[in-house]
Amino acid sequence: MTTAMFARAVACAAALVLGVAASGAAAQGGVGSVITRSVFNSMLPNRDNSLCPARGFYTYDAFIAAAKTFPAFGTSGGSAELNRREIAAFFGQTSHETTGGTRGAADQFQWGYCFKEERNKATRSNYQLAGNALKLNLVGNPDLVSTNAVVSFRTAIWFWMTAQGNKPSSHDVIIGRWRPTAADTAAGRVPGYGVITNIINGGIECGVGRNDANVDRIGYYRRYCSLLGAGTGNNLDCYTQRNFAS
Repeated sequence: MTTAMFARAVACAAALVLGVAASGAAAQGGVGSVITRSVFNSMLPNRDNSLCPARGFYTYDAFIAAAKTFPAFGTSGGSAELNRREIAAFFGQTSHETTGGTRGAADQFQWGYCFKEERNKATRSNYQLAGNALKLNLVGNPDLVSTNAVVSFRTAIWFWMTAQGNKPSSHDVIIGRWRPTAADTAAGRVPGYGVITNIINGGIECGVGRNDANVDRIGYYRRYCSLLGAGTGNNLDCYTQRNFAS
């Protein structure tokens, strides 16, 4: 099971932070202190569309409940700018994994969170790790991630916050905590949004030149950064990066 499949299975839920709070407020109250229900609804306009299999699943209350169990998520960047950038990056990646949008359409990047589970459930190797961390029996009951929205959001944020093998956590990358090793530098892996794509699905999408999946991930990220008033930073793609397993 690839990490991309796992991300799709857990559905990686969401809300977008309107850039109105300083990092100090976020640190005190968590992501919930800077996310309103109306922002959640306006930033995810098609999540409950009748065309989406996940309609009715992703709720504001479930996201807030899950985010509270990871107090460093979206609050520990050291500045309001980096906190907003992390939220935009999280939504950019997870929107791609759950997108119902049509590539090339005017509204391509407004269809995140349309799906809530992967189509192929043959293997679930990541469920053991997530289940152990969250104290949930996800191996015995893997459908929890597609039937319980709080569990879905918690697994998504857990994956985002947790280093995997020789890969850094997406959280550390986006807030500037990750420092490439000599091997990373030789492989072209540099700080930025692109290496997060490498963490999630580098074996398929990275080191193969420009590709539609990278473009889609970047498009979502840019949209969310614009909505939040955050800069995107550099190195948005992984077109020339070798994947972490190479």
